[in-house]
Amino acid sequence: MHSIALIDVNNFFVSCERVFNPSLQHKPVVVLSNNDGCAIARSNEVKALGVGMGAPWFKFKGLAAKHGIVALSSNFALYADMSNRVMSILSTFSPQQEVYSIDECFLDMTGFTRRSLTEQGRQMRQHIKQCTGLPVCVGFAATKTLAKLANHIAKKKPQFDGVCDFNAFTNHQQDEWLGSLAVGEVWGIGRQLAPRLQKIGINTVLDLKRADSATLNANFSVVMEQIIRELNGTMCIELEQIAAPRKQIISSRSFGIAVTDIGSLQESLTLYVSRAAEKLRKQKSYAGAVQVYIRTSPHKEREAYYANSMTVPLQATDDTRQLVKAALWGLERIYKPGYRYQKAGVMLSEIVAVKNAQSDLFGRPDAVATRNSKLMAVMDSVNQYMGKRSLILASQGFSQPWRMKQGSKSPNYTTRWDEVLVVG
Repeated sequence: MHSIALIDVNNFFVSCERVFNPSLQHKPVVVLSNNDGCAIARSNEVKALGVGMGAPWFKFKGLAAKHGIVALSSNFALYADMSNRVMSILSTFSPQQEVYSIDECFLDMTGFTRRSLTEQGRQMRQHIKQCTGLPVCVGFAATKTLAKLANHIAKKKPQFDGVCDFNAFTNHQQDEWLGSLAVGEVWGIGRQLAPRLQKIGINTVLDLKRADSATLNANFSVVMEQIIRELNGTMCIELEQIAAPRKQIISSRSFGIAVTDIGSLQESLTLYVSRAAEKLRKQKSYAGAVQVYIRTSPHKEREAYYANSMTVPLQATDDTRQLVKAALWGLERIYKPGYRYQKAGVMLSEIVAVKNAQSDLFGRPDAVATRNSKLMAVMDSVNQYMGKRSLILASQGFSQPWRMKQGSKSPNYTTRWDEVLVVG
């Protein structure tokens, strides 16, 4: 039998903030999205007040004032760094690791029999808490789908103290727990498929486990059959130890203030292309097309609405300058004066591995391409060592009044020397 672990950081963004600001412990805390728009992370205290995920901040400002909810702007640099630390620690427990998201990962613990899985789960929790201050829950099971459910049980049921080993249960005990969980809790089902399953009498996870896979495969998809097999202990979804390269890279943001001039749009798109190009080079790929898009706010009924996009093909490259040039060329053709633009973005597509890129018969000599590649490597190294935006293209601008609102952002405690926490 396989032993798959799913480790998940509890209320990740909020927990990261609490590590460096202990006064937030046991207080209702919410982390807001870009431009302080919606709730993207909530402490248990906020959840108990009925604030839903994605709730617009302006709608629960009154509730926040009444109950003392602390609202913080998102600090993604901090969250990403804390995530890297957690994943690095977890990699020491097994050589087979799949980082599934910023706050959770799978480990293959099959064959680790020196101590019980529950003891190993407790050790993971203790080690991560000691090294990072973050609370985690651990679920063990024979498949990834069951491990997700085991983690859910570990998080929601206090008697497990944060660790649930589903493999230690008898078949009867497993069915009892699966019968207590709504079918929407299953990984891959969620809110969209749950109503459809409930209409045919499948209300709990146990109902889905016992359903006829061939029938559901015909009515849904082969993925549903895989889920049912996983619920019955047959591993169908393997660990992905190496993340597949992205086939599209998107970079976009809503503006902190409405933008009317093309100069501000050019600055923002230069920034977004630069970010996307860094990700492109990190996965050792080239992009053969750039799509640029702009739009006004769809929520301002008294203002005219305009949205447009354009895809610009180009010789496959990872050179930020070439990608920016293509994006700004496209912007000039879709920009219309007289509108108040609220959002802009870019998408890199036609992505191929550098080693598989088609060379251009009439393109630049190899020496020029090599020089450009070295220049991009220097830019990335400088920005990694000296901090983001240390070396930028001039068209990115410097004042950038359009940048997103972050009125209540915590310091970058772990990624900027000038913001390191000072203890007196």
